[in-house]
Amino acid sequence: MAEGLESTLVMLAHRIPGGVTVVRDHSGAVPRIQALAAELNQVWTNLIDNALFALAGTGTLRVSSRVDDGDVVVEIGDTGAGMSPETARHAFDPFFTTKGVGEGTGLGLDISRRIVDRHRGDIGIELRPGETVLRVRLPVDGRR
Repeated sequence: MAEGLESTLVMLAHRIPGGVTVVRDHSGAVPRIQALAAELNQVWTNLIDNALFALAGTGTLRVSSRVDDGDVVVEIGDTGAGMSPETARHAFDPFFTTKGVGEGTGLGLDISRRIVDRHRGDIGIELRPGETVLRVRLPVDGRR
């Protein structure tokens, strides 16, 4: 899992400004899972891209992976402006966006949710003080 996250960070390196600190926290015990790596890389790309947009050039981007209760858990967190509970409720709706005209399609999180669903996983948003976290849970055995 860490390998896919790291390759996504390399691919997006040109979009990470000097004012953004990337914090990596990967557990060494994360097993390989039955998944389509290219599809999951699209999820990581969408989540990291959204986090970078929220950071607006400064702050911390946190990328982590671990095992929890039979699932692989990936978290993408940012210390950007934050997200209102109302925005969080609609974030996975098709065509919902907080970006201005021409800055996004509103499909990134909807597509990410569909990919995670196909992998029998869950995706959600946790609003923490000072950090917005998108969490993906994927079953290690591919079943749920």
